[in-house]
Amino acid sequence: MNYFALYGVYILVKHCKVNENIAIFAINMNPINSISRVKDAYQAYLKLQRGLSPNTLEGYSRDVDKLLAYLQSDGIDVADVTLDVLENFVCTLQDVGIQPKSQARIISGIKSFFKFLRAEGYIDENPSELLASPKLGLHLPDVLTLGEIDNMIAEIDMSTPEGIRNRAIIETLYGCGLRVSELVSLRLSQIFVDDEYVIVEGKGDKQRLVPISQQALECIADYITQVRSHLTVKRGCDDILFLNRRGGQLSRVMIFYIVKDLCQLAGIHKTVSPHTLRHSFATHLLEGGANLRAIQQMLGHESITTTEIYVHIDRSTLRQEILTHHPRNSK
Repeated sequence: MNYFALYGVYILVKHCKVNENIAIFAINMNPINSISRVKDAYQAYLKLQRGLSPNTLEGYSRDVDKLLAYLQSDGIDVADVTLDVLENFVCTLQDVGIQPKSQARIISGIKSFFKFLRAEGYIDENPSELLASPKLGLHLPDVLTLGEIDNMIAEIDMSTPEGIRNRAIIETLYGCGLRVSELVSLRLSQIFVDDEYVIVEGKGDKQRLVPISQQALECIADYITQVRSHLTVKRGCDDILFLNRRGGQLSRVMIFYIVKDLCQLAGIHKTVSPHTLRHSFATHLLEGGANLRAIQQMLGHESITTTEIYVHIDRSTLRQEILTHHPRNSK
């Protein structure tokens, strides 16, 4: 904020005795003259001050674009948005079939945007403060059994370079509980073979240490010596661990197709994605007696409440075991 300009407004108000409405209008030093510039400033704020990942930045940008398109269709300026306008916007999300979980994410992005506008003086009041998110029921993600994971690995064709790479990918995803974005950005320099751990860069560029199994390390070593060392690596990918056949960095979509195809070959009919292996990693650790705080650290969750969903998964499994095997339920 330009404090010299603000002081000048203060002198004007004090000595010229302008009415209150004009004073309030004058003190607003940042009128929204160009929404594109405001969006650029918002993106810089998210990246530099909040340290959000590129994927999160892209998501927040899409959320704001949805709102701006809605406002433009109704001829409403951002500075004139009220709570009623935002609630009507949420109703349109429901009308077009956007699920409650996606609605909640969009609302979160909108609240972040208006909080930024208020902090920077673009608006006098934040109309999104009382905007309610839809209530979300507890959703327990699908989890693979150890046998199902073994069946997936058994379907990998180890006679091909892609098969050797994919085996290392599955072992690393499941063995370390990585997010798919963490896997595709994993670097050779972040793998410490002797100490059996990897440094993982999670959300917000936060780093954490994750133990890695000897089996996963052996698969990675086979991939490096038999496949990666024979690739012509593209510029900028010299330190990236997993590469495509052209020597470039793998995409998240490619990892999704690898996991999906292996599940189909293994006859697994659950809703499976790369994140399912992360869920399975945490659930199997909990079933094996691991401490919830240790699982939280390995997954890179900021809040323990995010990790507690795996307690519910474990309890649901326990309940099914009781219903199946308890003598009173045998009838």
